[in-house]
Amino acid sequence: MTDRTSRPAKTRRGRIARGLGATAAVLVVATAGVGAWFYQRLDHNISTFSADGVATSRPPAGPTASGGGRPVNILLLGSDTRQDGNGDLGGGEEGVGHSDTAILLHVYADHKHAVGVSIPRDTLVTVPACRLPSGSWSQARTNQMFNSAFTVGEYPQGNPACTQNTVEALTGLRVDHTIVVDFKGFAAMTEAVHGVDVCVPNDVNSYGIHLAKGRQTVSGQQALDYVRARHGFGDGSDIGRVKRQQAFMSSLIKKIRSQGFNPTTLLPLADAATKSLTVDPELGSAVKLADFAQSLQGIDLADISFVTVPWRYQGERVALVHPDVDALWALLRQDRTLTGQSAADPSATASPSAPQLPSPTATAPAAGDVPLTVHNASRAGGLGGQAAADLRTKGYLQVTVGPDTAFRRTTLIGYAQGQQAAADRLAQLFPGAEVQPDPAADGLTVTLGRDYAATRTTGPDADGTAAGTPTALPTGIPTGITENTRPADSDLCADLSFG
Repeated sequence: MTDRTSRPAKTRRGRIARGLGATAAVLVVATAGVGAWFYQRLDHNISTFSADGVATSRPPAGPTASGGGRPVNILLLGSDTRQDGNGDLGGGEEGVGHSDTAILLHVYADHKHAVGVSIPRDTLVTVPACRLPSGSWSQARTNQMFNSAFTVGEYPQGNPACTQNTVEALTGLRVDHTIVVDFKGFAAMTEAVHGVDVCVPNDVNSYGIHLAKGRQTVSGQQALDYVRARHGFGDGSDIGRVKRQQAFMSSLIKKIRSQGFNPTTLLPLADAATKSLTVDPELGSAVKLADFAQSLQGIDLADISFVTVPWRYQGERVALVHPDVDALWALLRQDRTLTGQSAADPSATASPSAPQLPSPTATAPAAGDVPLTVHNASRAGGLGGQAAADLRTKGYLQVTVGPDTAFRRTTLIGYAQGQQAAADRLAQLFPGAEVQPDPAADGLTVTLGRDYAATRTTGPDADGTAAGTPTALPTGIPTGITENTRPADSDLCADLSFG
């Protein structure tokens, strides 16, 4: 095994990442029951990252089920590094890689069900303190793109420990294992299985990527192009790319299982997979990787789902939608399916209130400590004062009503530097509101839009139309989860583009 953190860093421009082979790598090694010689051949392929950068304060392990099993969380990262020949596939210059593909795979305690949570690379998060090459630790940074955590310290092969710390801080879930795969490994794995079936929703001819519309089998460079292309599909966003990655992952798993679990099939695939991996020390040998992965053999394709974190656009970036994303993390912490059921007993009726949402005060100042100004941009007369009164009943004691502003359809929450956590909590009272920094704010601002007016009984709006009746908050599983879920056995061509 080698430690890749000692290679020199170089700058580069390209940032489009791929590498979905980590899940397949786990499944491949899981199926290898061919003797010690198999493991010895693979053992020298695997690289590990240092555990020194893993945070000392971590969430607890998942709950133990009645049958004695425990859920396992595996963080799968695709690195876009161009070093070690990866630039031949991805283009661009060598330099520090980003984790532009991230899937948190939650394996339920029964080890017969799993859900993969996709975190778009542009998601705005807090990156906690992370270890630097000097041995010191960085300062926590708020409002950062998720994939930037992998670059902290500018390690030549990235900083998986920092990304793991970021995911644990974001979700409250303990990450049991982290696996990183690069371009070369991904391409080699698709060739080892003789291609993967995909569906291209439209012809793509942009940024050097050329794909024809329709169902087809792709491998190597073409497979990499399929999962890394962003422009030419839908609105060109990372959200559409995540949808194709989920579909590709499902198809790859299906292909591996369909070829049968025998040495002739598995040896070239496992060899390609392990050459591409950088893993945590607990998975730092083929034997360890195989022992862990064999516990996943009982998961059928029909019992795997993918979900993209509940999201909304925030300018050119992606913001998490609260409280929907809090419900998602709560479901997984309780080892419940995305429908709120126990994975061990799918026939059990899900409670509408199954997710026990964490208290937002754990990460935000008390409501009474935050100055808050309310502006009315809804054209509904008197709405600013009503909203201010409502907010006071919610514990916001420093509320003032500012002047009406230009008409807005969507409520806007602004926050001063250092107040993002408070803004995210406030946004839970205004479903669908936009949240963004406001340099002029002294604390928080709420600019009420027409959407908020529709939740109130206020008489006619300023434009003569009647305001709606109050809209009840959703109960049960939020739509931000249900609308972003994709069963692994879905049709290849279903729901592939966003926008």
